[in-house]
Amino acid sequence: MPEPLLGAAAIERYLGEVADELTDRGPKQTVIVVGGALLAWHGLRDATRDIDSATRLNRELAEAVARVAERHGLAPKWLNDSAAAFLPATFEPVDCETLLDTQTLRVLGAPFDQVFLMKLYASRAVDTDDLEAIWPHCSFGSPEAAAEAFYEAYPLEHRDEFLGDHIRNILGSR
Repeated sequence: MPEPLLGAAAIERYLGEVADELTDRGPKQTVIVVGGALLAWHGLRDATRDIDSATRLNRELAEAVARVAERHGLAPKWLNDSAAAFLPATFEPVDCETLLDTQTLRVLGAPFDQVFLMKLYASRAVDTDDLEAIWPHCSFGSPEAAAEAFYEAYPLEHRDEFLGDHIRNILGSR
């Protein structure tokens, strides 16, 4: 059975249910949404199969996610922390926007510039449409500036003199 697609309303509803599953005895949990789920939240794509968090999920949060998954027939990793390993060096949580804030859970959305760089780093075929959708919401100004930001974000990456051209090709005639 294929995993259900998560649109903006479903993402908000399921994250709200995760918040309800958490106890308010400990510190408030934080999830930083990146990737397709952030785009869906903002209406820049219809849906996604999962929600990628740039923050690690601790045991309590992972157990709450599992209970919501079981209740709704979601994939076990419908909310996961796989993206945490790919955060840009330039990422600052303080730059995130608040998407949802409850007693037990704060959900933040990563800045579009950072999500653009993460998707450029991944450079999977499925990221092309997302890169195009994100671009108008980024502050780079030009593909060359985005390329420079990429090397600041991922300083260990080999410099490619054609990265700006590659970004321009992804974006079409922009």
